[in-house]
Amino acid sequence: MLRVLRLLGSLVLALAVLAGILAFMAWREVDAPGPLAEPAQVVIPRGGTGAIADTLAERGVISDPRLFTAAAVLTRNEGPLRAAEFAFPARASIRQVLTVLREGRPVQRRLTIAEGLTARQITQLIDDMEGLTGETPPIAEGALLPETYAFTLGDSRASIVRRATAAMEQAVEEAWAARAPNLPLASPREAVILASIIERETGVAGERGLVGGVFINRLRRGMMLQSDPTVAYGAGQGMPLDRALTRADLNEDHPFNTYRIRGLPPGPIASPGRESLRAATQPETTDYLYFVADGTGGHAFGRTLEEHNRNVARWRALRRAQ
Repeated sequence: MLRVLRLLGSLVLALAVLAGILAFMAWREVDAPGPLAEPAQVVIPRGGTGAIADTLAERGVISDPRLFTAAAVLTRNEGPLRAAEFAFPARASIRQVLTVLREGRPVQRRLTIAEGLTARQITQLIDDMEGLTGETPPIAEGALLPETYAFTLGDSRASIVRRATAAMEQAVEEAWAARAPNLPLASPREAVILASIIERETGVAGERGLVGGVFINRLRRGMMLQSDPTVAYGAGQGMPLDRALTRADLNEDHPFNTYRIRGLPPGPIASPGRESLRAATQPETTDYLYFVADGTGGHAFGRTLEEHNRNVARWRALRRAQ
């Protein structure tokens, strides 16, 4: 009997040693480099450790779902595994993968609203952005601040619109508070309208303040703004024209035709950026009243109609030569 007990004790000890060796070998595998050849972004689903293990194996992040599941269970006191989109480094070990799932920041996607887009263009941009959910709510012209907005997979389109609207409200508030004295602008909304025209008139950053100064001068004198982008906005019904403006466009009677109305149009024609808001509220002091394209991407400015007509003649000659 004693001999049997000794044999059983030896067997138990041998099994314990073998289990320890196997556990050690398995744990080494947990720290071994994984099969992922290049960094990858993976959407981790809800549904428990098994579903996560299967997803990671399908994407080539891990090679042994059972070992991953066991390691997750043994380290469960370190925190739950989260469902989100995560970025995994190349050759990530199971331990590293578990750390990403517990402590890593979900992948930040980005949506960029460029300066000068119309509400219809921005709506289409948000509609087409992958990773967002839900419908895009109605967007008022000029209501969203052009910027790059980070979001995570599953965020709503409405949340992007809310954030961009709040950003514009803050930017307008700051620009209006810092405005130059005695501007011929009655409200922050009028500043946004003017800023949107400036935004569409020039893509040259250094010209914005000067263009703003020209429009401010014309508003003070009761002159028509005669801004082509406002006419194009009306003709295109809020979308860019795929053609040049015609004489008929300039003669058309609509509220955005600043060749026929005096003062500002009834609303913005695009979403202006911060620099255009600054140009509208802190324009350069100038005696220019006119400007026309100069063929280099910028504009030639004139103080008198005669000077302006010479600039226009040079521009037309350049176009004919081209």
